[in-house]
Amino acid sequence: MTEALARPELIAVLTALTDDAPRVMTVAMGKALPSGPLESAHSSLQAGLRAWVENQTGHPVGYLEQLYTFADRDRGFEPGAHRTISISYLGLVREQPPPGSGGPLWKDWYSYFPWEDLRAGRPEILEQITDMLSQWAASERPGRAARRHRLDFAFGLNGMAWNEELVLQRYELMYEAGLIAEAGLAPAFWFGRPMAADHRRILATGIARLRAKIKYRPVIFELMPECFTLLQLQKGVEALAGLTLHKPNFRRQIDQQQLIEETGETTSGTGGRPAKLFRYRHAVREERALSGSRLPVARM
Repeated sequence: MTEALARPELIAVLTALTDDAPRVMTVAMGKALPSGPLESAHSSLQAGLRAWVENQTGHPVGYLEQLYTFADRDRGFEPGAHRTISISYLGLVREQPPPGSGGPLWKDWYSYFPWEDLRAGRPEILEQITDMLSQWAASERPGRAARRHRLDFAFGLNGMAWNEELVLQRYELMYEAGLIAEAGLAPAFWFGRPMAADHRRILATGIARLRAKIKYRPVIFELMPECFTLLQLQKGVEALAGLTLHKPNFRRQIDQQQLIEETGETTSGTGGRPAKLFRYRHAVREERALSGSRLPVARM
């Protein structure tokens, strides 16, 4: 018997960067991402997604790209229900107050993934997680060596380097070990703020995609204000990557890429020496398909 499928669900990871914090648009009081089914009136997947985002949040959507399609049988819906096909998109915007009707709220990424922010070093919660995962990996069940290798690789343990792009792999390990609420188990406590169905998994995919993308495409400028200082640009990249960058190396590589230009103006804030203001070069803005443009994500 053929398994029945519901209409595809369109889900948006709508991201902004505000006050050095990467933010995601949520609905249902922070418990879900904007989403809705593909309907016959929608001319395309993107058109359908934009319609749902506008209806639920009232926030305009600019840059948009498809993330991934999820259709796992055992993820995100109740037993016996139709299998859900979730088609996710990553959107980059500048934060505006959301006037929509779906209880929209901007939330910090790191309220859902507090172990992913290493700007002040490895946080205590990360040590707690790796300790618990080490116990899980060392169980006598078959596959102990493979579990240990996956753990070391994903969390940068036992001589392996931390890779900020492995957000989804870390989340999936925690899901398998029952350390997050979405796994449906009942541990003494869970890590991070949970979300409905499989939405936190989709958010993890969006974070991983953006962390990878800022290294080879100038998408950071979709999130920055029109004019910014070099320090603001560095803080923005650090916020997305969850890492602290080496200031001289960052500025040297920014100069080499020739992605920005001076505006001729300086900051007017009080306290400290005024800083030069920059903007994304208009010539680059006209060439969105620019190849080889990298923003440095190099650790200290």
